[in-house]
Amino acid sequence: MDNLLAQLTELTGAISGFLWGNLVTLGLLLGMGLYLTIRTGFIQVRGLTHAMAVTRGKHTRHDEAGEVSHFQALSTALSATIGTGNIAGVATAISLGGPGALFWMWVTAVFGMATKFVECTLAVRYREIDDSGEVSGGPMYTLLHGLNFPRLAALFAFFALIAALGIGNMVQANSVVDGLRFIWPELGEYGWMVGVVLGILVGLVILGGIRRIARAAAMLVPVMATVYMAGALIVLVAHAPQIPAAFATILEYALNPWSVGGAAVGEAIRWGVARGMFSNEAGLGSSPIAHAAARTNEPVREGLVAMLEPFIDTLIVCTLTGLVIIVTGAYLTSGDDMVGASLTAFAFSQTLGEAGGWMVGISLTLFAFSTMIAWSYYGDRSARFLFGEGAVMPYRVVFTLLVVVGAAVPLQLVWNLADITNLLMALPNLLSLALLAGVVATLQREYFARQGILNK
Repeated sequence: MDNLLAQLTELTGAISGFLWGNLVTLGLLLGMGLYLTIRTGFIQVRGLTHAMAVTRGKHTRHDEAGEVSHFQALSTALSATIGTGNIAGVATAISLGGPGALFWMWVTAVFGMATKFVECTLAVRYREIDDSGEVSGGPMYTLLHGLNFPRLAALFAFFALIAALGIGNMVQANSVVDGLRFIWPELGEYGWMVGVVLGILVGLVILGGIRRIARAAAMLVPVMATVYMAGALIVLVAHAPQIPAAFATILEYALNPWSVGGAAVGEAIRWGVARGMFSNEAGLGSSPIAHAAARTNEPVREGLVAMLEPFIDTLIVCTLTGLVIIVTGAYLTSGDDMVGASLTAFAFSQTLGEAGGWMVGISLTLFAFSTMIAWSYYGDRSARFLFGEGAVMPYRVVFTLLVVVGAAVPLQLVWNLADITNLLMALPNLLSLALLAGVVATLQREYFARQGILNK
């Protein structure tokens, strides 16, 4: 069995390396974000203030179609993006790609804001609402109704279904065990027990559908993010003199091949873009499934709310994690076995002692739990699209059971599978964004004119 797992890890690693290690893939992901940034007239800047106002409840009505509020939709999507990518993903990017990887995560986030705006605007524009008011939306419906590409729509839904079991399930359970192992080494032999507990808690929430998921996310996300960021800020205040040097190191390893070598810069780009996309999910096509359920008749309004995800997730939370790892020197002094969440826990513990490790372990558990419940919804909407309403409940049961499996599978194998399914999901979604960007630009102009923010 161990030999088979080793072979699978090697095979999936080779596939993942090929998909993510070439300039075509990286150029496609960053290039699409740049194109959409220009096509929307730098929506990241023009629409940021209005997006924050909408999230606070302004410019909204409660009698519009949909199932959840703007804040609940954003919280649900953030509960999926603020997860192991912010703790384990950043640590993996820095340990394998060097400090410069954090810069390329920033680049992915800035362009990703435009990508999120476009894909989530389209999700509301082409969503379906049944007679009971239940919403189904996302790239599969955009591909079906916006472009009349039923086969590509089914392909996206299939990849999303599989990805939900990997990136949204087993990766999360696995990283929880990895983080807790740092503060409780004996737990490594009982990962399945952690999986059982997580599975029970996940099942209790997801059986209630999007409304229960959204309520849980709206309560969890603000608290867990605030606690984690507070801990990171304490570490950074203690290492304030090292922060300028940390930024200099990040920029040098990201942009200066003459100083650190072309290979080092290349690895920084590779791991920064891969982990940046894993963390904020811009272009992946997952978040639009949650945002499609928002209570609004204005697609652009929800697109603007969605745009805040990469800003919060990557430019704030991931930056704090990365700076803690760099200013403490943890990426240089940790053992070779510390690659993911355990590296972040080690970095926090350098300043906060045992409490730092516990803080990361508890935060990781909450982050992973919230990610699981959000991704379960992405998966069940995909199952509904492919097989009908009757497939939703069996899917939720399978999803819950696989939490236990994920807690016991080797970390690298799970990450490899997540990277592969990430890209396979992204490709049909990116095609729809390229072909329908003009539709979004028209909707944007009309909405901005109605709101009087054309020149803001």
